[in-house]
This record gives sequence, C-alpha cells and structure tokens, in this order.
Amino acid sequence: MAIRTDAAYAAELDAQDELAAFRQRFVIDDPNLIYLDGNSLGRLPRATRERSHTLIDTEWGQRLIRSWNEGWFDMPERIGAKIAQLIGAAPDEVIVADSTSVNLFKLVVGALRLQHGRTRILTDNLNFPSDLYILQGAIELLGGRHRLNILESPDGVHGPVEAIHAALDENVALLTLSHTVFKSGYTYDLAALTAAAHDAGALVLWDLSHSVGALPIDLRAANADLAVGCTYKYLNGGPGAPAFLYVRRDLQERLGNPISGWMGQRNLFAFDLHYQPARSIRRYLTGTPPIVSLALIEPGVDLLLEAGIERVRAKSERQTGYLIALWEALLQPVGFTLNSPHDSRWRGSHISLGHPEGLRIDLALINDCNVLPDFRAPDNIRLGVAPLYTSYAELHAAAVWMRRIVDERLYEKYPREAPVVT
Repeated sequence: MAIRTDAAYAAELDAQDELAAFRQRFVIDDPNLIYLDGNSLGRLPRATRERSHTLIDTEWGQRLIRSWNEGWFDMPERIGAKIAQLIGAAPDEVIVADSTSVNLFKLVVGALRLQHGRTRILTDNLNFPSDLYILQGAIELLGGRHRLNILESPDGVHGPVEAIHAALDENVALLTLSHTVFKSGYTYDLAALTAAAHDAGALVLWDLSHSVGALPIDLRAANADLAVGCTYKYLNGGPGAPAFLYVRRDLQERLGNPISGWMGQRNLFAFDLHYQPARSIRRYLTGTPPIVSLALIEPGVDLLLEAGIERVRAKSERQTGYLIALWEALLQPVGFTLNSPHDSRWRGSHISLGHPEGLRIDLALINDCNVLPDFRAPDNIRLGVAPLYTSYAELHAAAVWMRRIVDERLYEKYPREAPVVT
C-alpha cells in the first residue's frame, strides 16, 4: 500500500495509538535505543522492579521459609491461571514450570506413551530446532519405535499446510508445530489443524512461544490437546524465566509426567516412597520451582491482561503492516526481500526481511545506528514488534537506517562471521 514515509507521519500514528501510554510502564534506560528484539527478550516492566524488591527484601529477607505458605507454593498455578486467560484455556489447565524444552519433552513422551500402536510424529522444517532435538531425544529414549517426519515449507516462509493434511493418517501419534514460526513469523490456523489431526486420531502439541502475548489464542475453542510456551518474549518475564505448559483437563489423568518429582506428588509432605501424581495440573511439576525468576513473570502478564490481547493484536497488525509498507517503499528497491507473510491473518508480531548482506547489515544496525533487531541465518533480519512499547517512530527510523546502510555501504566494514549470539 502507498503510505507516507516521512517521520511526521509516524509521529501522527503514535499520537493516535490507544496503547501508547503502556510504553511508560517499561524501563527505557536509553530513549535513543530502537529496540526491536522483544520477540526474543521483552523489555523490563517497571512493576517487575517493585515486585523484585518485595520478593527479595520482605518475602525472602524477612519472612524466609514462611513465604512458602504465604504465596510461593501456589505461584506456579496462580501465574499459570493468568496466562490461561491469554491462550483461551481454563485456569486449571496451565501451570508454570521448567523451560520450554523440558515441558515439551514431558508432554511429547506422555503423548507417545498414550498413543499405543501409532509410530509417526509429524512436524515441519520451520519448527524451532530445539523442539526437533527434543523429539529426536524422546524417540531414542522410547527405544526407537517412532519415526519423525519433518515436512518442508513450500517457500521457507509459509507452513506446509497441504502436506500436513496429506500426511495425517492412522499411524500418526502426534502432530507438533510452532504456532508462530520463529524465522518468518508465519502463523498456523491452530483450530483447523487441530481438528484435522483429531480426525486422524492424532494428538496435537503446539509451541506458543512466538505467539503468546502477541495475538489471541483460543485453545479451548479449538479443543487443543497440549501446548507449551516461554515467558520471556512478549510476556516480558525476564531472561531465562520459567516456561508454561497446557494440558486439556480431560487428558490430565491419562497423560503421565515422565519426569516425576516431589512437587508433582499427590501429598508431597507425606514423603511416601512411592510416587502418586497429583490429581490436577500440578502433576506436571517436577522439582522445586525457581521462585525468584518465577515471581517476576507476573507483572508482565498483568500488563497484557490490562491492555487486552485483542487490542494488542490490533496494534500489532497495524504496526507490522506499516513496516511492510516501509519495506515496499524504502527497502525493496535496494534488495531487501519480505520473508514474512504479507497477509496479516497468517503472521505473528515480527517481520523478517532478507538481504544477501543481512548479517553485516544487522551488525551495522546494532553497532552504528543504536538499533537492536536480531539475525537468523541465512539472511533474515528479524524486526520484533511488541505493541505495548514499540512505537511507529522506532519502526520508521529502523527502516530509514536500513536504507542508509545499504545506500552508503556502511556494512562493508563488518566481517561475514556471525557472533555467538545473533
């Protein structure tokens, strides 16, 4: 679409933004930094600082072990119930525990054991590689009786939807996909694929890491089986914060936790020598929760609940659409490709732009322009839009910088070797 590409137009869009005030609820230490990496690590909410002081000084410093009976013990369920509101789940179907990978392992092994006689696992080559590693490890652990089918995207951007439908048969035990894929931002029709898998008798496990907190999800309406997700991206829970898992209520008594531990025991302080899983979502806990990092998830979730996920999504669609329009006007003419879906129905909240010099352009943005995106091989510069704090002015400035870097060949001073973290 044709748009104005001047900074004044971006300022007008910011002035009209009904969520603009939420930006002040985050710590913005450097007002000149253009932060477009909230799809990897969200900004620090101001309320999280306050929560940390209370947690450290009062709950740990003064109350000590008494705090377990004053809010710590039920924290995984309480925060899980809040996340449930963002993903269309019942409060007793979500719990915060471990990492995304550990939670995925738990649910994959539980699902494969439940699906007796079915030997195939379906996924795609757009899935986060760590998820594939977990699947490979689970297959080995279970004696190599299962086969992993990785279906290929037709274009590296969109999911292989037709191939998935064609591959679903009576041998498929589990379909597992990233709801929003990490490179292109393509977002699957969660309800449609869940229904198709159920028609074939398969269970479905969704990784919500790149969609939770950025767009509405309705697991209950889709009758979804299982899901996992992280909390440090759009939920702004902090680096390495614990993840969450979802198990539909009617599956909880049937799906075992392969990493059984005392926090998932029915009566943990009876210290019985034989494991009996709790009759609730707590059965998917294993060890003692990391209370400090766990507690700091809650303020970010509260901000999203206050803003309303529908309003967050509406702004995300407007901002990613604006960014695509800037690409068309400023960046496409100098060799950038759009590596995300053009149609807002099928994209999450980040835009990937490709360029043969993508890595070096990314390094120039970070080191010379005070712009923080990230890079994903082979050529993707990912621009994350976090609607609670990303401004239109930031998106405009980033696009202008990208054009200048190419026009003036500012990237040429940087090596072609990638740093450890991109």
